[in-house]
Amino acid sequence: MTDTLLPNGIKEDRGDNNYFRKGCNPFAQTGRSKLQNQRATLNQQIIKQMRMRAGAENLLKATSNNKVKEMVLLELSYVNSNLQLLMGQLEALNSSVEVYQDTQETANIPLIALGLKETKDIDFSTLFKDFILEHYSEDGNSFEDEIADLMDLRQACRTPSRDEAGVELLAKYSSHLPLMESRFFSPTRQTGMFFTWYDSFTGVPVCQQNMSLEKASILFNMAALYSQIGTRSNRQTNAGLEEAISSFQKSAGILNHLKETFTHTPSYDMSPAMLSMLIRMMLAQAQECLFEKTALPGIRNQFHSLMKMAQEAAKVSEIYDQVHQSMIQTPIKDNVPFFWSTMSQVKTNHYRSMAHYFVASALLDHQLGLSDDEDQQEKTLSQVYDRLPEGRSPLDILKKKDERERIGKAHIRRAILGHEEALRIYSLCHHLNKLEVLQDILSASHQRSLNKCSENEVEEEFTDYIEAPDIISKTEHKAEMEVPATTKGPLSVFSARQRWTAPRTIKLLSQDRDLGFTLKGESPVQVVSLDPLCPAAADGLKEGDYIVAVGDTDCKWMSVSDVMRLLKDVNEEGIDIQVVSIMDSNPQMPTKSATFCGNLPKTYSMICLAYDDDEKKSRKVTKKSSFLNFGLKNRLKSASTLSLPTADHSGAHPWNKPCPSFPSSSSYNNDSALY
Repeated sequence: MTDTLLPNGIKEDRGDNNYFRKGCNPFAQTGRSKLQNQRATLNQQIIKQMRMRAGAENLLKATSNNKVKEMVLLELSYVNSNLQLLMGQLEALNSSVEVYQDTQETANIPLIALGLKETKDIDFSTLFKDFILEHYSEDGNSFEDEIADLMDLRQACRTPSRDEAGVELLAKYSSHLPLMESRFFSPTRQTGMFFTWYDSFTGVPVCQQNMSLEKASILFNMAALYSQIGTRSNRQTNAGLEEAISSFQKSAGILNHLKETFTHTPSYDMSPAMLSMLIRMMLAQAQECLFEKTALPGIRNQFHSLMKMAQEAAKVSEIYDQVHQSMIQTPIKDNVPFFWSTMSQVKTNHYRSMAHYFVASALLDHQLGLSDDEDQQEKTLSQVYDRLPEGRSPLDILKKKDERERIGKAHIRRAILGHEEALRIYSLCHHLNKLEVLQDILSASHQRSLNKCSENEVEEEFTDYIEAPDIISKTEHKAEMEVPATTKGPLSVFSARQRWTAPRTIKLLSQDRDLGFTLKGESPVQVVSLDPLCPAAADGLKEGDYIVAVGDTDCKWMSVSDVMRLLKDVNEEGIDIQVVSIMDSNPQMPTKSATFCGNLPKTYSMICLAYDDDEKKSRKVTKKSSFLNFGLKNRLKSASTLSLPTADHSGAHPWNKPCPSFPSSSSYNNDSALY
C-alpha cells in the first residue's frame, strides 16, 4: 500500500499516518481547503437543524394540546430562521470565487469554480469481510490490507489536490466502484451500507444503499476539480489559457456524461436541469478564455481585425446570456447563488458593449481609402449585421462619411449604455463588490467608451440619432465539451455491467500488408469489416471483438492510431494479439433502495428505464414519484496592435507592452490608448 503514498513532511510518530496519497494533502492549509472545511461544518449544522425541524413537525401532527402546538410552532420558527441563515452562509461560500483564482491574477475578470461535494466516512471492513465469508466462502480477514487500502483511497478523495494528480486520484476510485458493485452489491439483497453525500448548493444530505449516488458524486467532484484548475490558471500566458480552456471543456464533458448516465440521482445539484445550467456555464467560461487567447498577442488596429473581434465578443455575450436565462428559471433560481446569476448578467452586458465598441472603432477610425479593398470591407460589414437601418446598404455606410460616422456613433452610444448597465448590476450584489479587479475593468471599459464618444463629438452638431444594429455573433474557435480519458474508453466498455469471454490469443499474419480487417473506436479498439477468409478469422477472430493486447503490450487504453502503429510492421512470422468478446446476457433490474433526505426515509427507484436488446430503445418500466421535484414538471490611427482592458496598476506585467493598449483603471486619459 505504501508504494502509492508520499511523505507529507509532518514529523509525527504515528507510523503510516506520516504519509498520504499522491494527489491528496489533507494537511494543506490553503484558502480553498479552509473553504471546504467551512462547507463541511455548515453541512453538519444544516442536517442538525433539519432533524430538529422534522421532529418538531412530527410532534405538531401528533399532539392535540394547543399549548404544546404553540411551543412547537415557536420552535419551528427558530429552526427555519437558523436554516435560512445557514443556507445564506453556504451561498456565500459558493460566491467566494476569489480563493480559486490565480494568486497573481490582476488583469482578468474572475471565473466561477464549483465547490466539492462533501461526504461521510464509511467503514467497509466489517460488511465486506462478512460478505466474503458468506458469499465466497473465504476468510475475510485475509483481505484486510486490500479493504484498508480501498478505505484509504476513498478518504483521500475527500481532499484532492487542485491539479491533474487530484483528478487522477478521483478517477482511480471511480474505476474501483463498478468492481465493488459487482463483487459486493447483489441485486437480490441489501448490504446495510449507506453512502451519504451533501448537496453542493443546499447542504441537504442524501443517503442511499446502492452505488449510483457514490459514482455520480465522484464524477461531480471530478468536474468541480477541473473547474477549479481552470480558474487557477494564469490567463496572461498562452499556456495558462490553454490549460483553462481544456479544464473547463473537460468539466463540461464530465457533467454531460453525468447527466446522460445518472438521470435520476436524488440530489438537486445533480438534477438534469441543474447539470444543464452548469454545462452551459463551463462552456461559457471556456469561450471567454478562447476570446482572451485570441486577444492575448494584441488586436491589430485594422478594419477587418476589429470587426472579427466584435463578433467574437458578441459570441461570448450570447453564451453568457443563455447561462443567465437558465439560472433564472424555476427551480434553479431558488438554489443558485445570486452572485452567479449577477456575474453572468454583468458579463453579458460587458462583452456586448465590447462588441459595439470594436465596430464603432472600425467605422470611426478607419475611413475607406483608395488602397483599401472595397469589396472585402463590404463583405465583412454585411456579415456583421443581421439587418441594417432602413434605406442603408453596407456600401453606402462605407463610402458615405456621414453615414459611417452616424452608425459608428450609434454603436459607441450602445457601448456606453451597456457598460453603465454592467456597472449598475455589479453594484446590486455585495459579493461582487468584493471583487475590486472586476470593478476596475468595468470602469476602465466604460471610460474608454466615453473617451471615444467625446473624440467624435462636434460642438453645435445636430444629429439624427439612430439605433445601432445588433451584431451577429460568430467565432472561429467554439468551445466544445471534452470527455477526459478517465471517464471514457475501458471504464465505459470494460465495466462490471458487461460479461466477457476470457482473452483469446489470435495469430496475425500479413498478406500483402493486409491483415484482413479494419479497426474503429477510441479506446478500446474494436475489430470491424472482418474478411471471413483471412487467416485471423480462421484462427478465431470475430466481428466486434475488442483488442486488449498486441504482443506483450496492453492496449486497452490505446487509440486506433496507436494500435495500428503496433500492427504496422508485422513480419513473416506474424504477431499474437489478445481479444475479448461480449457475452449475451439478460441483466436483472436492480431492486429498490431506500433513500434518506433530511432524515425523512423515502422509497425511490433509481432505474426507471430498461434497455431493450431487440429494439435498441429505452422503454418505460415503472413509474414512481421521486421525493424531490426538480422542476421539470482612435485617436492614434497608426497603432499596430491593441489589447484587452486590464486592472493592473503597476505596469510590471510582461503583457503591458509599450504599444498603444486599452487603458487600465488608472489611465483613463492616456492619449495613446484605444481601449
